[in-house]
Amino acid sequence: MTTPGGPVELAVVDADAMEALGRRVSGLLRAGDLLVLTGPLGAGKTTFTRGLGEGLEVRGQVASPTFVLARTHPTASGTPLVHVDAYRLSGEAELDDLDLDFEGSIVVVEWGAGLLDGVSDSWLDVVIERPTGARSSGAEEVTPPGDPDEPDQADEPRGVTITPHGPRWAGVELPAR
Repeated sequence: MTTPGGPVELAVVDADAMEALGRRVSGLLRAGDLLVLTGPLGAGKTTFTRGLGEGLEVRGQVASPTFVLARTHPTASGTPLVHVDAYRLSGEAELDDLDLDFEGSIVVVEWGAGLLDGVSDSWLDVVIERPTGARSSGAEEVTPPGDPDEPDQADEPRGVTITPHGPRWAGVELPAR
């Protein structure tokens, strides 16, 4: 089921479902697309991006770019996936200093809300919410093997809202389940 034009709210039951959602969204993406991911630590932003990477057939593993700020992943189509972690950036100027190729790449920015004004006239906001009472402290979470940068999601359900903005997404049907 899909919804044209407006926000889509989804219940995502576990990490596998979050990756599957990323794979479904990847089929809609092309060069110049921008996704802004918002959610608390351990919500599943990198897990969603890992699914995007699988769908885009990136070379190598998609891991959180927390310490390098941005990772560029070549894809089978030739359009790179650029994965940015803006958590440590203090503003738009520092994001601009990364010299990202927004027009020739698919760019995913974790923690990018408020830092991307004017970068593109079209983007997808992906907001991931943890349930009330879910584990959120890094001290309480377990780091899964294979991705030392993202705390374990403990396979708790998440609420995901995908909101399209701008002319690029007009009439595009987003995954609704």
